[in-house]
Amino acid sequence: MKHIIEGKPSKNLTPNPAAAVRLIDVDADSAGQRLDNFLLRHLKGVPKTHVYRIIRSGEVRVNKGRASAETRIAEGDVVRVPPVRISDRVLEKAERPAPAKDFPSLLEDEHLIALVKPAGVAVHGGSGVSFGVIEQLRQARPQCRFLELVHRLDRETSGILLVAKKRSALTHLQDQFRERETGKTYLALVQGSWPANKKVIDLPLHKYLQADGERRVRVTTADDPDGMRSITLVRVRSTLAARPEIGLPAMSLLEVTIKTGRTHQIRVHLASQGHAIVGDDKYGDFDLNRRLQKLGLRRMFLHAWRLQFTHPASGERKELLAELPQELLQFLEPKNS
Repeated sequence: MKHIIEGKPSKNLTPNPAAAVRLIDVDADSAGQRLDNFLLRHLKGVPKTHVYRIIRSGEVRVNKGRASAETRIAEGDVVRVPPVRISDRVLEKAERPAPAKDFPSLLEDEHLIALVKPAGVAVHGGSGVSFGVIEQLRQARPQCRFLELVHRLDRETSGILLVAKKRSALTHLQDQFRERETGKTYLALVQGSWPANKKVIDLPLHKYLQADGERRVRVTTADDPDGMRSITLVRVRSTLAARPEIGLPAMSLLEVTIKTGRTHQIRVHLASQGHAIVGDDKYGDFDLNRRLQKLGLRRMFLHAWRLQFTHPASGERKELLAELPQELLQFLEPKNS
């Protein structure tokens, strides 16, 4: 394929397949994917922020027309990808395979894997992360021709993550998530005593970028054209008494069920009520987080605990539970004694 090189090459930039206009035919295995996910697969090593920038600018075309990041591509579509350049350092890093790693699983068959993701591991590479769960899983299972994430979890969140092993399973499960036919419940430890009568948070969320390009989310008003309706259900599981002798306030362990799957939804909704998740480095109480780190809690206390869905092949309703990881249990146990 002929490369299209724009401008004078920099000594730090290397011609590569991503530096030419490409027309990519969408095959059956890629049908149904979001455009952003499709591009991230084809533009290895290109920063995620740049991928979204070329989509927003209209440089990416589907069947010669503009498309959004959320556009679902179909078999037979032609995606135009503009020239992009990758620095030598990024290209070298992208060409190094992710270390092979399997993860503990709650359920696996020929259609899907329900694994338990640890905190601190991204679900996929991008935005300064060279690899995540899916890349490690593909390296560990070279015999699997198809492995795709059904949904996502924040890097700091542990718990149940679904991976599809067939395109038919992926589309079936993603339809369930989109149509709110799944049940997703998290365990979250928050600052303060959560009021027992506060059971529903129905507040729209607005995504924005900070000056440094980092993504953030805030609660907005119903008349915000960019606001997305977001619904969170909250149930108090237990409360932890304040421990002023070591500088800890009262805390509440919550079961949080999301009816919509917005970015940072649980974190922002709970923080908006004055009860931020402990250990949250984006929306939490930073002074409290520092005290908690000294006491052994070095991560955000948010765990994807329960997942309910319909099996894409058998039609059987499944309920999976992933109990709290040891580092969170160890933090809770002394406070309950």
